[in-house]
Amino acid sequence: MSASSGGGPHPRRRPTKADLAAAHGAVIDDVLAPGLDVLFCGINPGLYSGWTGHHFARPGNRFWPALHRAGLTPRRLRPEEQHLLPDWGLGITNLVARATARADELSPAELREGGALLADKLRELRPRALGVLGVTAFRHAFGDPAARIGPRREPLAGVPVWVLPNPSGLNAHWNTDGIAAEMRRLHDAATAAGGTESSTAGWVRYHPPSSGS
Repeated sequence: MSASSGGGPHPRRRPTKADLAAAHGAVIDDVLAPGLDVLFCGINPGLYSGWTGHHFARPGNRFWPALHRAGLTPRRLRPEEQHLLPDWGLGITNLVARATARADELSPAELREGGALLADKLRELRPRALGVLGVTAFRHAFGDPAARIGPRREPLAGVPVWVLPNPSGLNAHWNTDGIAAEMRRLHDAATAAGGTESSTAGWVRYHPPSSGS
């Protein structure tokens, strides 16, 4: 899938500073299908992703290696292969669609609006579970300052929610193995629960020692 604005997909070379500046505000298509096992939700695309048109595209982002290490894909996918994810019951969306240089460029109001739009997607697509990649963004988007990594008691639009570590290379609190372990726990809980509409019954109440974003 490609960005609807900005520089478009360029997976074979590094972007220049001008390329990245032009990608500011680019929007990347969601990777969606009805009835997914897990819909992953990032905060918003970075400029590198906005330039390529692919989610989690910046070198050093741990999303794709963690996904494979968790056993959710049969091999490590490249960002430009994101369209293959629904074949394994997975998808990607973002709380905020527009690309920025930093997540702190997003206002709390923008994140809350993104949370409401996300709920609409969940009602339409009915994934078994939602995995939000970043606890700080989750707290702002859903007004839940006590949120921690792991399963939430309250579903969103009837869909069980799990807060995952942010896979950005800037998140020093978590390594790839730790992120992969949380992805695996989420996937196992989602598939075991069978995607019940309004319950997280059967979800393991797990709280890791780290409290990082």
